[in-house]
Amino acid sequence: MIPVKGFNGARVAVLGLGRSGLSAARALVAGGAEALCWDDSAEARAAAQDAGLTLHDVSRREAWEGVVALIVSPGIPHLYPEPNAHVAAAMVAGVPVDNDIGLFFRSLATSEWDRFEATPKVVAITGSNGKSTTSALIHHVLEAAGRESQLAGNIGRGVLDVDPPEDGGVVVLELSSYQTELARALTPDVGVFTNLSPDHLDRHGGFGGYFAAKRRLFAEGGPDRAIIGVDEPEGRYLANQLSEGRSDDRVIRVISGAKPDGAGWSVSVRKGFLSEMRKGRQIASVDLRGIGGLPGAHNHQNACAAFAALRALQVPPKMIEDGFHSFEGLPHRSQRVGEAGGVAYVNDSKATNVDAAAKALSAFKSIRWIVGGQVKDGGLGVLEPHWGAVAKAYVIGRAAKDIALDLKDLPHSVCTTMAEAVAMAAAEAEPGDTVLLAPGAASFDQYDNFEKRGDDFVTQVARVVPAEKD
Repeated sequence: MIPVKGFNGARVAVLGLGRSGLSAARALVAGGAEALCWDDSAEARAAAQDAGLTLHDVSRREAWEGVVALIVSPGIPHLYPEPNAHVAAAMVAGVPVDNDIGLFFRSLATSEWDRFEATPKVVAITGSNGKSTTSALIHHVLEAAGRESQLAGNIGRGVLDVDPPEDGGVVVLELSSYQTELARALTPDVGVFTNLSPDHLDRHGGFGGYFAAKRRLFAEGGPDRAIIGVDEPEGRYLANQLSEGRSDDRVIRVISGAKPDGAGWSVSVRKGFLSEMRKGRQIASVDLRGIGGLPGAHNHQNACAAFAALRALQVPPKMIEDGFHSFEGLPHRSQRVGEAGGVAYVNDSKATNVDAAAKALSAFKSIRWIVGGQVKDGGLGVLEPHWGAVAKAYVIGRAAKDIALDLKDLPHSVCTTMAEAVAMAAAEAEPGDTVLLAPGAASFDQYDNFEKRGDDFVTQVARVVPAEKD
């Protein structure tokens, strides 16, 4: 645990008692604060009380008297589409609002660091797609290389639940826009921006607000090294803002599908070959095509971002390549979950938007595509340029019939449930096909989250794929 600094003896309110809220409350208490906890869910309040935490009803008029700060969980809006009523009341009362990420960065360093030969580092990864895989890949390679590493944030543990890093240790954080938009302290040593595509637009008041939330990781803290995916205009703008010139190696540009242009530091990938360039010279390369845990162009982009971050941490290229080969991938992200009769089954339930689904559709040939759910603005018709490898689509979700209209002339069946979709796809698949769950939509019409949806896919695959005999 990282005890929170700066609030010894002070009253600090914590709103939202999920994983991050409970972690923040415990860390505040460990740092000597009086944590005053609240959640609109009676069940969450009861769990917090059972854990020995103090409840404090922030809906009362006098609730903010003597409170010096409010710590808000990521899922609670503070501005758009409209502020949570409790957050709005705190702001009217003049109570500063922060989150667990801000507490982490203000509390991580200790006087013990003075005795370390190598100062601990924080690598923070944000972006629209690929954050989790990039974060997990960096963590995996560091561990494979014998470096102390911890993974936290939007993946793994809450940030304040990590252990205080030891000499040369690295904390790898995946940070969503919900986390970066509010944190009062953002000071990573290495910041990574993977890419940008429309997502969470209601929460951020539009695409510009969404980009601004991501940009804060670099604008507020000024990391020593910035790894920036420059395939989109926003990434190119961000890299330009952070760089003092073409040869400024504080910025490492990540490029997919094109040659790097310029004398600076870059990591690029074309046709499955990763190349590190510096001062106009290639200094390392990796053939990514045979790495099972990193299939497809989107994962090759993730590999480039991870490679750049690891090079910024002075990990040798050969160690990085070895770590890539032992990486098995993450659940629900291009996860191979079965094979029978020459047919592969791949779980990419994390493809909750059309951009992620497009990348998944580009990674495989002869696809039996399981698609649908709670579709976001714009529908699935925008994916038409990526249908070339799709043999047939199997539409799930409560609005499956309406979603099917977006598929136009693409062969498809309206299945509604995962069980029906997997069974039909398996029955119709031929050797060489891939049955791919890449919904291109949120899961909330049928499942609590994308993990539950992916788990259901795995369960249904197990019913149609014969178990291997010992």
